[in-house]
Amino acid sequence: MSALESLGRSLNEAVKKLLRLAVVDEKAVKELVRDLQRALLQSDVNVNLVLQISQAVEKRSLEEKLPPGISRREHVIKVLYEELTRFLGEEPGKITIEPGKTQVIMLVGIQGTGKTTSAIKLARFYQKRGLRPAIICADTYRPGAFDQLKQLAERINVPVYGEPTSGDVLRMVKRGMQQFAGERCDLIVIDTAGRHKDEGALMSEMKDLAKLIQPDEIVLTIDASIGQAAMSQAAAFNEATKIGSILVTKLDGTAKGGGALSAVAATHAKIKFLGTGEKIDDLEQFIPSSFVGRLLGMGDIKALVERVREAEIVIPEKKARAFMEGRFSLKDMYDQMVAVRKMGPLKKLVGMVPGGLNIPDDAMETAEKKLDSWRVIIQSMTRAEIEEPKLMDSSRARRIARGSGTSEKEVKELVNQYFLMKKMMKSMKRRGAALARKMPFPIRT
Repeated sequence: MSALESLGRSLNEAVKKLLRLAVVDEKAVKELVRDLQRALLQSDVNVNLVLQISQAVEKRSLEEKLPPGISRREHVIKVLYEELTRFLGEEPGKITIEPGKTQVIMLVGIQGTGKTTSAIKLARFYQKRGLRPAIICADTYRPGAFDQLKQLAERINVPVYGEPTSGDVLRMVKRGMQQFAGERCDLIVIDTAGRHKDEGALMSEMKDLAKLIQPDEIVLTIDASIGQAAMSQAAAFNEATKIGSILVTKLDGTAKGGGALSAVAATHAKIKFLGTGEKIDDLEQFIPSSFVGRLLGMGDIKALVERVREAEIVIPEKKARAFMEGRFSLKDMYDQMVAVRKMGPLKKLVGMVPGGLNIPDDAMETAEKKLDSWRVIIQSMTRAEIEEPKLMDSSRARRIARGSGTSEKEVKELVNQYFLMKKMMKSMKRRGAALARKMPFPIRT
């Protein structure tokens, strides 16, 4: 099982446990937090970071006020999703492609992280996006480094410059850059020698090299198996040369990947790439929201979260309280319908709800049709009729039916549903506010 699969399975089990509960209360939230801590610690995420994440999830889940129409269950899952995404950087790192300009990427990292293979993968990644890449082998310490790089680069027809016996790495790299600039290469990837944070001379050389070539971006490669040592290593590299982004390698193995994730906090740099296999094409852009969705096993949870956020800002608190108490007009009911439509088709929305809802397809289709017709009917009413449905009589119903292209029966049905809804909301208030959040309005088939 890979690092991602192991962490993902643990988090997914924690979420499923929450979804199976009849009531999501403080005890359920605390249990989820304990499962979250266990999953992250087993994946070698730094202890302090685990505490920060878990405390944020617990505090927000228990203290934030629930918006109208949002259940505690949905809110807790949204909070978990948002906190994990925030931990990983929220927005994906930008993939810079500027035709006509020679861009320089400098790869740094400790020995054995897979920098050489990553250099090839990066060249291939940008090659597939229309750039003409080249690679400079700045590792003159490891025997065979240049030969390995050259053999791999020949597979994708990318030129490599190197002087394996050179005693002056800085001058050698400068000559390589001049050559590739003359050959009109769009991208130069510099594969530096692996070095440890305690190797002062090598760290100094890396700093001097960065100062000389002024790369557009310095990418730190982190081995997924490094564990919590990743944080101190990342911090040391970042102190020597400001890290622009992070490339996590070997996530396809059985290693624990949390240490690499911890490196994000140490450098305040974003993870930009993930190495997910041994093949040259096994490099993907890191998108935090999609990554967290995959970890949680929740499908398109990002879309659900966005729709929940839309619902959160639709109704002011004062109006929401009145609605739950059965004090609302047809206009208020119409606003609820608009809120539902903003959240998308009911069938699609229900399909994205974690755990799913057991609602027959024909019932959802009937509800969709009623939403469409009711919306048009309300738009054909006068302000007085919307504010006071008791005014509705046969004459008004005929006029509204003609204006909306519906039947008198449908107009009267809407009014009946309005009064049924008022009665239901008052009843729900007596039985508990939690029940009132199940559906925005009743639907009769």
